[in-house]
Amino acid sequence: MKRRTVLLAGAAAAVVRPGRAQGRQLRVFVSSQHRPDVMRRAFDRFEQANPGVAVRIETGGNTSEVQAQYLNTVLSAKDPSIDIFLIDVIRPAQFAGANWVRPMDDAVGDRAKFLADYLPAYAEANMVDGHLVALPAFADAMFLYYRKDLLEKHGKPVPTTWDELAATAKAVLAAEANPQLQGLSFQGRAIEGAVCTFLLPYWSQGKELVRDGKLTMDKPAALNSFKLWRSFVDSGVAKRNAAEVATDDTRQEFQAGNVLFAVLWSYGWAQFQGPGSAVVGKVGVARLPAVSGGQSVSCIGGWQWGVSAYSASPAEATRLVRFMSSPDIARMLAVEGSLMPVFPALYQDKEVLAAAPWFADALPVMASAKSRPVTPRYNEVSDTIRTAFNAVVGGSLAPDAAVAEIEPRLRRVLR
Repeated sequence: MKRRTVLLAGAAAAVVRPGRAQGRQLRVFVSSQHRPDVMRRAFDRFEQANPGVAVRIETGGNTSEVQAQYLNTVLSAKDPSIDIFLIDVIRPAQFAGANWVRPMDDAVGDRAKFLADYLPAYAEANMVDGHLVALPAFADAMFLYYRKDLLEKHGKPVPTTWDELAATAKAVLAAEANPQLQGLSFQGRAIEGAVCTFLLPYWSQGKELVRDGKLTMDKPAALNSFKLWRSFVDSGVAKRNAAEVATDDTRQEFQAGNVLFAVLWSYGWAQFQGPGSAVVGKVGVARLPAVSGGQSVSCIGGWQWGVSAYSASPAEATRLVRFMSSPDIARMLAVEGSLMPVFPALYQDKEVLAAAPWFADALPVMASAKSRPVTPRYNEVSDTIRTAFNAVVGGSLAPDAAVAEIEPRLRRVLR
């Protein structure tokens, strides 16, 4: 059956299936990057199992920020035109705080038993003030990508600590004598990814930034994190303008063969294996390094299914969200869309591994991943951290001054 696309308010697009019999209609908002073609096939399955319910997809926004802006507009107006939406893992507390989502507690029965099947970080991210406010859709996390050909050439193991990474990078850069080659690429620009970059070594020291909505920042750990990232620039392991590097800059530079180590999300893998890539067959993926004496920790990304508080069909919408957050659909999204599962068991599933063999190496990373602070005021938390981090990496703010600056700001936000 053919599909057509129409434009709706907010520059969103709707994938519609003409000829569908009249009945209850659910409208679902997803990013145009979230494989709406694969989502459509999943919704087809739901329609077949639920006669009289039709699912319409609206797509829009290629970034978390743009998607959130559109949903903020719709939901602030209490507009019932969207029943279900995908939200970034950082958004559940914000949406719950604004009363924009319907709690899912009654829909899942024994909540503890229900959530036990998911990766712990996603169960945690969707619990707000004792309520389950959204259901996990698919996962993501930061990984250490590395040039396995260059490590093999120079007899170097995959580093397990940041100090080892720095030493390995310096040795390989000196031996290669290639002015285009960077030792490490990471996101230093004042974007959401910079929050995760800051938190990686902070968490690795066993510290939490926020607990139960209150600031628990450990100043020495924060100082160590700022110093670590700045040291990569000062030592030449990272390039001088690392403060200008955004997420896809890292991906493009690594894909062009100009980076030894890269801190990047899971989407990079498929790009590195694709046509035109200079690193096909040369890429390894591993856990992120730890600080010396600490544990390896990654930062989770990923997306969650939420039901609008203003949906005119809450029962059907909740049923669809339960369906889309099931192991069967997670397997389908992994096999057909390379979207990482939120169920640990699927990282050993034969069908999934046949389609995406690297997922077998991803589970340890996902199992150790942590979620960014859960708070309705996350936007302010994010802005405080990423602005300071960018200034430190760029050299306009000293690490100790950054700690002194962000601590009182975060305390005011989270008081």
